[in-house]
Amino acid sequence: MKISLTNAFAQEEMRANLALMQVIDPELNVNIVDLGLVYGVDFQDPKTVTVTMTLSTPHCPLGDAIEQGVINAMQQVFPEREVKIDLVWEPEWSIDRISDAGKEQLGLT
Repeated sequence: MKISLTNAFAQEEMRANLALMQVIDPELNVNIVDLGLVYGVDFQDPKTVTVTMTLSTPHCPLGDAIEQGVINAMQQVFPEREVKIDLVWEPEWSIDRISDAGKEQLGLT
């Protein structure tokens, strides 16, 4: 997830990024940010925060657990906002989305 420091919500995005790094994919034991599953976080609506993300496959057996982890992590940091997840399949996730840190944790470097 890229954060633009010129964005009006840059500070919130940084806090969200840190919170989402606490959500670990139970199968791979790597956080969802380094896996490249998080595409963005939207703070435009003052009452909600929307996390746009994907899963490694549409039929991910632990998708519900990951989504609940996202909700829990975001509610801890933004208790005044409703957390919504926009689960998308475009662009499709691929191994190329994994950060260098994630690749290192997975032994892919």
